[in-house]
Amino acid sequence: MIRAGKAISTPIRSERIIIGIDPGLASVGYGLIAESGGQLRHLAHGCITTKVGTPSEDRLRIIFDEISSLLSLHKPYAGGIEDLYFFRNVSSALPVAEARGVIKLAFALSAVPLAEFTPNAIKKSVTGTARADKLQVQEMVKILLGLSAIPSPDHAADALAAAICRMHFEGPAGISSL
Repeated sequence: MIRAGKAISTPIRSERIIIGIDPGLASVGYGLIAESGGQLRHLAHGCITTKVGTPSEDRLRIIFDEISSLLSLHKPYAGGIEDLYFFRNVSSALPVAEARGVIKLAFALSAVPLAEFTPNAIKKSVTGTARADKLQVQEMVKILLGLSAIPSPDHAADALAAAICRMHFEGPAGISSL
């Protein structure tokens, strides 16, 4: 089930739409931005949620269907997704890895290029330092997109950060800067 954030505006033809994804099994954050000439605009953000207790294959199908729907509706130029990260508990990373798999499949079937970024790369892209904490990243997302408040929920804010990172990776001309 998609829990949408507030959509501020629709894209202009010359703008590139970029989607960011913060993967998870219970909650997948998404964020859409538009870029034109290096200027960013917020389009929409929200979360796709699945219920605990629902069989994992059904949860994965929901995520796949909702991501496919977002890609079909918004027709993004490109996407960015947070790379798999785990510190101690490998078993908690497995459901996230499965969700990332169906998300990547949805992007592949929609022919939308998807780049993966480490959490540190996203932090550095948005704040200038890989050591930024979650609140610093969220505050910079708010500032960079000209929002009146930090986007919520957290997963949606993280997805917007992934979209901003992808835009920085592409550069304003759409040419990879790495």
